Amino acid sequence: MSANQNINTVQDYEDVLAAMEGYVQGLKTGNVEQLKKTFHQDAVMYGHLGDDLSQGSIDNLYTYVEKFGAAPNIKTNLTVLHKTPTTAIVRIEMEHDAADEDFTDYHSLIKINGEWKVVAKLFHLYTK
Repeated sequence: MSANQNINTVQDYEDVLAAMEGYVQGLKTGNVEQLKKTFHQDAVMYGHLGDDLSQGSIDNLYTYVEKFGAAPNIKTNLTVLHKTPTTAIVRIEMEHDAADEDFTDYHSLIKINGEWKVVAKLFHLYTK
């Protein structure tokens, strides 16, 4: 019989969520520099804004935050959908961002030199 060991500890999940809390706080305060700490420098972002496809560099997120500013009323729910020792997928349900929009985000993270970084963000914008 093979070993029946859990390779994911509660602390592992808390570490992933802590990295994503940096994202949430960056949105809440409108702090692009804080957001940049969450994302890998070459991260990408894709999703639809109405009928338009937003695609490419994570710089699009920074531009959005610079345009709309802080989101003091933002509400979020973060869930680690899956993780391995070096990768994770996190879903974020978000209401009332800085533009008063509601989104679902999916973030793909990788652990580099002991630190979790988002390498890809997919998002869906809901119609109000």
